[in-house]
Amino acid sequence: MTPSPAPTAVIADDERLMREQIAGRLRDAWPELVIVGEAANGHEAVALTQRLEPDIVFLDIRMPVMDGIAAARAIAGKAHVVFVTAYDQYALNAFDHGAVDYLLKPVEPERVALACRRIRERLAHNPDPMTGLLEQLSQRLGGKPREHLRWVQASVGAAIRMIPTADILFFRAEDKYTRVQTAGFEALIRKPIKELIEELDPAQFWQIHRATVVRVDAIAHVSRNLRGNQVVHVKGRDDKLEVSRSFNHLFRQM
Repeated sequence: MTPSPAPTAVIADDERLMREQIAGRLRDAWPELVIVGEAANGHEAVALTQRLEPDIVFLDIRMPVMDGIAAARAIAGKAHVVFVTAYDQYALNAFDHGAVDYLLKPVEPERVALACRRIRERLAHNPDPMTGLLEQLSQRLGGKPREHLRWVQASVGAAIRMIPTADILFFRAEDKYTRVQTAGFEALIRKPIKELIEELDPAQFWQIHRATVVRVDAIAHVSRNLRGNQVVHVKGRDDKLEVSRSFNHLFRQM
């Protein structure tokens, strides 16, 4: 009889020390579990899940670029999700039903051991990963699902225009303004990139540089320049948007 392969996991948290603590707790509670990757944000977690196909993903809820809830939606059905969060247990009582487990920070050995027992039982019965309570978590934490930015009010010459985000190809920080580029024109807004990325839908817009955010379906292809850096080419335009090293994971297959 062929032995079952060892279960695998990915840990996603924007704090390296927290990732190390979780990994240590897991090694103590579940020595057979193999940690195959670590991620510092939701995008990295999604990319690692697609590439490595782990059985379990331990997701911090509050992470930059893409938070844990958005990442969990993106990997729904591909892996079992365990949320790691600083929120108190009253915000998470719904998850005692076991569809999605959670760990509270700081992660305690006893609670990690309980989560590991629950997941082992699920893996033994081989159910599909369940995500039915994601919306409930989102509503409990935020009161209601977060509304993403749908329009941008921007200056075009002497006029003010309402630009649907669906028409925007990319945002780029330029001096004291942020350039808003559509297929037909460009405009200027005063909102900085770091605020925009918090309001935009992470499934539609990716930050590829501290000064650049691009709409995913506006990407024609990605190449490398003479320095070896990744460069995004925008559909229908000559713009070439350089990808900083911090965001190379978005195009890891290159």
